Amino acid sequence: MSDIVVAKRYAKALFELASERGIIAQVEEDLKAVVDVVQNDADFQNFLKHPNIAVSEKTELLKKAFEGNVSETVLNTLQLLVSKRRESLLMSLYTDFVKIANEALGQASAIVYTPFALSEDKVQEVARHFGSVTGKKLRVQTVINPALLGGIQVRIGDRLYDGSLSGKLERLQKSLNQAL
Repeated sequence: MSDIVVAKRYAKALFELASERGIIAQVEEDLKAVVDVVQNDADFQNFLKHPNIAVSEKTELLKKAFEGNVSETVLNTLQLLVSKRRESLLMSLYTDFVKIANEALGQASAIVYTPFALSEDKVQEVARHFGSVTGKKLRVQTVINPALLGGIQVRIGDRLYDGSLSGKLERLQKSLNQAL
């Protein structure tokens, strides 16, 4: 079975468990925290991936690192991944969990790219507008990208809504090149 399929199964099982316990948001936050720690600490990452380190040592390290900082559900899931030698699925598990949770809760994640910081009111306005377009409640993350010159870009899933000045100039250039 491919890692993609296995990660989705783990994510689905974790979502169902989190849903039963009413801790979907907490599990998502905890998974994000764990993924951030693993991705940002090369030694920790290498330790988890090393094939010659005993499973018991890995699970003990996870327990020391995360017990009390993440929910028992997430800690047990991490220990299960390690015991099954599927540590490499952690990022995919998190990504799939977020997708499943968003779909079940009628939510979507949006990344808003702007050339400057937006006020909280403007962020909420963008969330309301694109929420009505998608029919979902949006969770917005903002990213400052000075190359946009003006306007915004909004990425929701695999769709990009480009209202940036640089995007408009690029489209104009393409249309002029095609006309020549």
